[in-house]
Amino acid sequence: MTAEQLQSIIAAGIACEHLEVDGDGRHWSAIVVSAEFAGLRTLQRHQRVYATLGARMHTDEVHALSIKTFTPTEWAGHPH
Repeated sequence: MTAEQLQSIIAAGIACEHLEVDGDGRHWSAIVVSAEFAGLRTLQRHQRVYATLGARMHTDEVHALSIKTFTPTEWAGHPH
C-alpha cells in the first residue's frame, strides 16, 4: 500500500476538503478535513475514516493509522 493508494481509498469514501497521508507502508498518519464531520464526536469521525478502509484494517494492509480529523471551519482555525 502506498500513501497515494491510501489517500485515494479515503477520498473515495469521504468528501474531503483537505487530505494528507504519510507513512512507511504499514504505519500511517492522516489528516482528514471534511464537512461530513460537522456535529460528530472524534470517535465517530475516526469510525467514518476506518469504514472507508474496511477489511484492509483487519488484513494488515494498514497495520496502524493515526488520524486527525477536522471540519473545514476547525481546519481554518488550526495552525498548520
